Amino acid sequence: MSFADRYGPWALVLGASEGTGREFARKIAANGVPSILIARREEPLNAVAREIRAESGVECLTANIDLAASDATDRIIGAIGEREVGLFVSNAGADTNGAHFLDRDIAPWLDQIQRNIITMVRCCHHLGGLMRARRKGGMLLVNSGACYGGSSFMATYSATKAFTLCFGESLWAELRHDGVDVLTLIMSLTDTPMLRALLAEKGLPLPAVAANAAAVAEVGLARLPHGPIHNWGFEDEGAAFALLSAADRRKRVLAVEAGSARVFGKRG
Repeated sequence: MSFADRYGPWALVLGASEGTGREFARKIAANGVPSILIARREEPLNAVAREIRAESGVECLTANIDLAASDATDRIIGAIGEREVGLFVSNAGADTNGAHFLDRDIAPWLDQIQRNIITMVRCCHHLGGLMRARRKGGMLLVNSGACYGGSSFMATYSATKAFTLCFGESLWAELRHDGVDVLTLIMSLTDTPMLRALLAEKGLPLPAVAANAAAVAEVGLARLPHGPIHNWGFEDEGAAFALLSAADRRKRVLAVEAGSARVFGKRG
């Protein structure tokens, strides 16, 4: 199947106003699939939609929604309306705090959990059920190398990313028989406006090793059929940021699935 046949007729991109979200939306449109673009800031989001219409002629709808709000998923579903979403890109969730857990009020950490976990899980549940019924579609969960372990300055962030890693692997195992592709794209340091702003606030330069956002989006979409994870910059057999390679983690997921089936029964 072509990209549009496999992942159309519509895509939903969260965090689409800049950085990798913008690049995902552009590359999806270049493959002939229109997108519903979601982000908190209205004008940058509208600018991305105008850019895509001008360069590809593909339609884009926008909805400015705070993904940390308790009603975010309800509003996203409202923005989708009756449209059939064949591709879900969960791209929001960068850490803009750059602080120790106890040095900030609890509110930004709770917002991070709501944005990175609750809203993402609710969207996956709603859209994944529809994709499974149609027996086609894809869900791409953008992640970070922080998912492989905690550290100072990243207590809540790394915890939410570890959740995304295990959640994405589990969805891949569950849906791989149903024609639905699931990939957790694990990025390294990536050149985005948000990263540049955080570094500028700290008086730090952009590291030369920072990945290009457009290249990350291109690789992520190309690797979507080959889940459950892809470590940016590494081959499938490379251990990358963790002790296990993507290939080894895939074997582990399948081994646990087989063991679970013996206990809980085979899938229906």
